[in-house]
Amino acid sequence: MSRFLLATSVAVLLAAGPAFAADEPPLPPPNAKKLSDILAKVEQRDGFRYVKEVDWDSGAYVVTYYTSDKAKVEITYDPVTAEPK
Repeated sequence: MSRFLLATSVAVLLAAGPAFAADEPPLPPPNAKKLSDILAKVEQRDGFRYVKEVDWDSGAYVVTYYTSDKAKVEITYDPVTAEPK
């Protein structure tokens, strides 16, 4: 009985593996600009103070940064053009 349960558990985990992989966010496309180039653009914005966070979400970079007057700014950038969406 325990061998059957173990075999069933392993089969379920192996079958679910591709489903878990499909939930991972896609990678930037091969023709994407370097993230460092996008961040360099962010650093040139008026009042820029520091980058708080960079996320990859739904095929775009989401950059969160703060300005010198402590305002929080969140901008979504296209990875290929490096332009704000």
